[in-house]
Amino acid sequence: MRLEVHLHADIPMLEGVSRKQIEQALGPLLDYLDADGLGDVKSVEPDEPGLRYDEKEFMFLMCWTGEVGRSFHPALDAALESLGPLCFEAVEVELTLYPQNGEQESRLLFVGPTARAIHEAQRRCMVEDVGAVLARQFGKEQIAEVIALVDRMFEQKWQERAIEEKKPERAFETATRPSRKHLH
Repeated sequence: MRLEVHLHADIPMLEGVSRKQIEQALGPLLDYLDADGLGDVKSVEPDEPGLRYDEKEFMFLMCWTGEVGRSFHPALDAALESLGPLCFEAVEVELTLYPQNGEQESRLLFVGPTARAIHEAQRRCMVEDVGAVLARQFGKEQIAEVIALVDRMFEQKWQERAIEEKKPERAFETATRPSRKHLH
């Protein structure tokens, strides 16, 4: 079954990272898309740039929509895992799925240089989301109480993770996020 997906992210890369290094890291995704390089990845939406790397700013930009099949997710996961060590900091990659039934599903993937950096990016994203929702009804002091609780929960989760059996450190993680539409 084919479905349309949209990838969106601005990923800061380490100084000195080359386009070739990014293309090598993205190999599983480029292979899946039958692309020889970033320039071959064209979006079905004409106003989207696709995948590109700004070598002057060391910024990898993803704004791509395409039709994919079942093996897309493993290819994307493998590409993000390989890309992680080249990242300057951990950031979110928004993946939006558009199944044929008309419903839209959004996921957040996190990519970054270390598991701790990814954990911090997840915490930061959660704080922003919770703060924005609470700001509709509550004042700064009340929001600060909830944010402090969220911070404690993330710290506790990190400590529990450190106690768990040591797993290989992953350079990306996945989370679910309520649907948000991009305006380009």
